[in-house]
Amino acid sequence: MRYSGFEVIKEGIFGQKGWRPVWRNPDPKPAYDAIIIGGGGHGLSTAYYLAKEHGLTNIAVLEKGYIGGGNVGRNTTIVRANYFLPGNSEFYSHSLRLWEGLAQDLNYNVMHSQRGLINLFHSDGQRDAFARRGNAMINQGDDAILLDCDGVRRILPYLNFDNARFPIYGGLYHPRGGTARHDAVAWGYARAADQRGVDIIQNCEVTGIDIEGGQVIGVQTTRGAIRAGKVGIVVAGRSSQVAAMAGMRLPIESHVLQAFVTEGLKPCIDHVVSFGMGHFYISQSDKGGLVFGGDIDFYSSYAARGNLPMQEHVMEAAMTLMPMIGQAKVLRSWGGIMDMTPDGSPIIDKTDTDGLFIDCGWCYGGFKAVPGSGFSFAHLMATGHHHPPAAKFRLNRFRDGAGLMDEEGTGSQHNLH
Repeated sequence: MRYSGFEVIKEGIFGQKGWRPVWRNPDPKPAYDAIIIGGGGHGLSTAYYLAKEHGLTNIAVLEKGYIGGGNVGRNTTIVRANYFLPGNSEFYSHSLRLWEGLAQDLNYNVMHSQRGLINLFHSDGQRDAFARRGNAMINQGDDAILLDCDGVRRILPYLNFDNARFPIYGGLYHPRGGTARHDAVAWGYARAADQRGVDIIQNCEVTGIDIEGGQVIGVQTTRGAIRAGKVGIVVAGRSSQVAAMAGMRLPIESHVLQAFVTEGLKPCIDHVVSFGMGHFYISQSDKGGLVFGGDIDFYSSYAARGNLPMQEHVMEAAMTLMPMIGQAKVLRSWGGIMDMTPDGSPIIDKTDTDGLFIDCGWCYGGFKAVPGSGFSFAHLMATGHHHPPAAKFRLNRFRDGAGLMDEEGTGSQHNLH
């Protein structure tokens, strides 16, 4: 499909009926070299990089629903590389560099907007912690600027700086942070993978994983058995359920994270703003809607919907930080199922079954990790060796305790990261 201004005008006049699908809708073949379970952002990017970087094209991506219907379409679209601990820091830095060239790489406009991210702090202790984080980001090669209160006021004059409980002391500014269009990311990877020969098979649920003699040999699906010598599990909040098909018990709890969007407004918020004391973060989409989210719902669940107490908490945080948005009407909300690990850091690793690989545990960080996760997981599946930026994302750290990356410093509790 070629796009042009003429085609857009023509289709607008004639009812948008002339567009053709930009990826195929193939039936599953009896066998592939590799199968990716999960057609979200991480699964599609893994398939794309397997084909592009490693020349593997006999690949199937199996998605039980439709492309873009899972977590890649259920987030707040934030892209950043502001991590502190070794392991996370180099990985997200690598992922951000991939984001910066993604539109050109995919030849698809993913609407990556580096509008800048500001994490606010509200006490001397928080300021010291953000100063250390900023130094770690700079040492990693990324950007960070520590702002005092006046510095934040010049950039975000509409905030409530004088709140008695949470006065704004300053912020950590990450200019290369920003947002991207979430469904465009899924569509861009799907189109690019399809063009390299990858079969994207929608409405195909995996119901079992076939293993013989300690080696994976394929999967059972609602559309029949499919054989493969390599299988990658990349299913976000459903990781524990799919891994259980291979007899694995993962150190993961699934929790719901809610997000919200308002009616379209004139441009009023130019950056991504994170309010740590209220666990609230907000940006404005290209269509004008305010996109914001809060904390997880604290109880384990596979339901992709939220609850009223957390909605009330998020709205209270919004009004505490920026009362000016109080008249905006919330149009819709959604829930994404987070696969939370005990230390809040992800897993990209082999399993004890030969040929079976796992990519999971992204907690809140799944969307911004899409390019880096796919690149590193493809490297592991193709070569059998860990990609250096993701080398610390080992599964066995939860078995022996070595190499834990507790980014939030909250201890081994899934729902506190």
